[in-house]
Amino acid sequence: MATEKKTFEQELQELETIVSSLERGDVPLEEALAQFQTGVQLAGKLNGTLKNAEEAVTKVMTPDGELKPFEDNDDKQSAE
Repeated sequence: MATEKKTFEQELQELETIVSSLERGDVPLEEALAQFQTGVQLAGKLNGTLKNAEEAVTKVMTPDGELKPFEDNDDKQSAE
């Protein structure tokens, strides 16, 4: 049976649930540690996803298919 990949939003919600649970402090220590480890992994994954998205949106594709930083494209248009 294949596991369905969670969306960014689903993983963020899971992280928020873990944080809320840990903030309440009403879980046994062993469970809290497991939740903390899961939260750290989720935070790292979500951070990587955001970083990749940021890199993607800060680049534009030129007519010849080359990716250039978005700022360079703005500078050319401003100089003209």
